[in-house]
Amino acid sequence: METYIDHTLTGKIPDFKAGIITYRGLKVGDSPQMVKGRLQLFQESIFFDLQEKDLTDFKGIKEWRQIFKLAGTDPSRYRPSAEALYRRIKKQNYLTPVNSAIDLNNFFSLQYEVPIGIYNSDQISGDVTIKIGEAGEEYTGINGRINSMQNMIVSADDLGPFGSPFVDSNRTMVTEQTHNALQIIYLRPSMSKEEGYKLTKSLMDMFLQIHGGEASCRVI
Repeated sequence: METYIDHTLTGKIPDFKAGIITYRGLKVGDSPQMVKGRLQLFQESIFFDLQEKDLTDFKGIKEWRQIFKLAGTDPSRYRPSAEALYRRIKKQNYLTPVNSAIDLNNFFSLQYEVPIGIYNSDQISGDVTIKIGEAGEEYTGINGRINSMQNMIVSADDLGPFGSPFVDSNRTMVTEQTHNALQIIYLRPSMSKEEGYKLTKSLMDMFLQIHGGEASCRVI
């Protein structure tokens, strides 16, 4: 399985890049107490920061709002997923543990201020293309709604879109039965490829420490 960035996206955002991690043999389960504790403490820290800062004072959130605009998405109506997490924390609607993969995903998304998707690769058919969604493309998301992907940044396989920096689909959702996964870090275009790789590898190393298995990563 290969992952590519389509010209429909680079035509609008020439410096668009993504960190790609492929995992094999993961053991997903309840998060270790260390992960739960760090996630809770970090959310509390963000909450206090948000008492003195606007959301757009966070560089990653500000940049991703601009990326949505360039792609053709209204960021005031459709929030980048990292911003949606910050908005929850601002209301003290803190994230509760789901499983080790989702919890780590959320932690790093908060830390790096970028959307991150993790997908069950056994439910992905063929290669993956990150592109601008077309009319009629939609899926049932983990938010419980049918989401139109028109003019949204999406990750798609032979069966159609399954992920997005907005919301991911039920089809490729990672559960405790997932052993093989694809993780996409939707990086800030302003980051250098070297910075993006360092971030991606750091995330991969932590995932392997918690879940075992093996993995490889790159930046596209």
